[in-house]
Amino acid sequence: MYFDGSLMKTGAGAGLLLISPLGVHMTYVIRIHFATSNNVAEYEALVNGLKIAIELGVRCLDVRGDSQLVIDQVMKASSCHDPKIEAYCKEVRRLEDKFHGLELVHIARRYNEAADELAKIASTRGTVPPDALSRDLHEPSVDLSSGANVETTAPHPTSAIKALLAAAEVMEVEHCPDRPFDWRTPFLDCLIRCELPEDRSDARRVAQRAKSYVIYGESDELYRRSPTGILQRCITIEEGRKLLVDLHSGACGHHAAPRTLVGKAFWQGFYWPTVVADAIELVRSCHGCQFYAKQTHLPAHALQMIPITWPFAVWGLDLVGPLQKAVGGYTHLLVAVDKFSKWIEARPITNIPSEQAVFFFTDIIHRFGIRNVIITDNGTQFTGKKFLDFNDWHHIRVNWSAVAHP
Repeated sequence: MYFDGSLMKTGAGAGLLLISPLGVHMTYVIRIHFATSNNVAEYEALVNGLKIAIELGVRCLDVRGDSQLVIDQVMKASSCHDPKIEAYCKEVRRLEDKFHGLELVHIARRYNEAADELAKIASTRGTVPPDALSRDLHEPSVDLSSGANVETTAPHPTSAIKALLAAAEVMEVEHCPDRPFDWRTPFLDCLIRCELPEDRSDARRVAQRAKSYVIYGESDELYRRSPTGILQRCITIEEGRKLLVDLHSGACGHHAAPRTLVGKAFWQGFYWPTVVADAIELVRSCHGCQFYAKQTHLPAHALQMIPITWPFAVWGLDLVGPLQKAVGGYTHLLVAVDKFSKWIEARPITNIPSEQAVFFFTDIIHRFGIRNVIITDNGTQFTGKKFLDFNDWHHIRVNWSAVAHP
């Protein structure tokens, strides 16, 4: 599910895009008719999207949005200082218990364009697309009268989680300010001592994610099982960042892109949850990468594919020389190569006007038939009027390539 909220002068709205495992798209436009903020509009999109998914009978849902604040607050990576926002967070966690599996992932805005367009339609009160469903909200989806003290009744967990929670001893985690938080601690406590966090939502999340982790070795090292079945050693975030710095600008580093850095870290057999964000931040803060990123590495023109269909249909034409003068005063060589069979035709010439190219290809046409495509550079002997008129008369297409080899 992709969600997004929008607030404009004309009003507020939200957009939802649900994609089923079979690829069926369902779009929703939600118009908000009460005073709100942009963050509240994002939460309204998330809450209503979860409710719609529950109505459709969805049990496993992958939620993606471009609001970093909403994702961090729901995942408890950042705190909620506004009572209204805290009420929305509690509502999201209450709805989370109705799913067997629920994942919230932050994505860039360019990957959330569909939901963003639907949200803009809702906030500008535009015309709803014919394949989209619409809703009107005249009051908030959560009870904001009691602010942060809003309490909701959480449903009973599923049988599998219930058994794990019944067998596990609830652990109260005391955070020590002198020691940084280790993300591996909840999983180690769950796998070794069968202890879960006190909060039911956190306990459910840890119990579900712990299935991908194993304990290996005498020192009880935590390993994550990758999708390919390879065990990756789990390290702290600080150790992971040092590893990325070594891969990026170390002795063997070549200032690779974030995705390449993440792949190299995984190939070396290491894992930590913030590897993608750490790699992006490292590349953005690297002075050398910012300096060389300004240079254009793309060609000035779009590359043209060479269609190889049948013999003697596509020829490459070029001029070789000047060479040492041979007997008869020949100083240059016209060369044509068939792209399919690699057949070579060559003719020595004394001068290089466009008439020589016309005579050369006239002889090729008499022996091999009319060509379909000629690939050549922008040399004056190939851009002359006589050579171009010759190709137009025989309906031969000319594709231009770079003068020098790239």
